[in-house]
Formats: sequence, C-alpha cells, structure tokens
Amino acid sequence: QVQLVESGGGLVQAGGSLRLACAASGHIFSTYAMGWFRQAPGKEREFVAGYSWIGGRTSYADSVKGRITISKDNAKNTLYLQMNSLKPEDTAVYYCAAYRQVFPTGAPDYWGQGTQVTVSS
Repeated sequence: QVQLVESGGGLVQAGGSLRLACAASGHIFSTYAMGWFRQAPGKEREFVAGYSWIGGRTSYADSVKGRITISKDNAKNTLYLQMNSLKPEDTAVYYCAAYRQVFPTGAPDYWGQGTQVTVSS
C-alpha cells in the first residue's frame, strides 16, 4: 500500500521560510518519481516541483524557481520542499505526489493528504 504523509506546514510571515516533509512508503521511494503540488482557495491544483528517480533531475514551476528547492533523503524515505522568501501568493495546501514512472510529468498516481501553508503579509 502506497502511503505519503506530509508535515511541516504552518503560518509564516512574508519573507520567511518553511520546510515541508513527505514520508513515503519504502517500496516506492527509490523507483518512483516524486513531486509537490499546491492548491490555493478557488484555484486548480498546480505543479510546484518534481524529482526524477533516475539521475535525480529536478524541475520547478516558474513561479517558484530560485526560492524553492526539492530534495530527498533515501535513507529516511523522505521528500522535502525547502521554501524561502515566501510570499502571500504561496499560501495553499501543499500535496506530496508519486508517479509510477521515471519523470514527474502528467498526473501523479498517488497523493498525500496535504499540509496547509499560510503566508501573512
């Protein structure tokens, strides 16, 4: 059974930082592409960052490039999202996702339950 459990969300002032974590089932973490998405109130869920399981290639949405970094710790089966220089428009529920493929493209196959990030101005 695939399980993705996010943590680390919260309330932060504009310009601050947060690190989100996603604990993943061991049997998927080393062979699935992983990613982070977010959904703001009244908006569609959007891709934030992705991590390919071959080569460790990363990808980012243009809106977060230079401020957000995706990484993973294979020993801990944990995916991270380091968010710096946060803006009020980053406020959203952030979701961890897993893909049964090499690259994080298209629709994920599995989702976590989400964690709320709120950035105050």
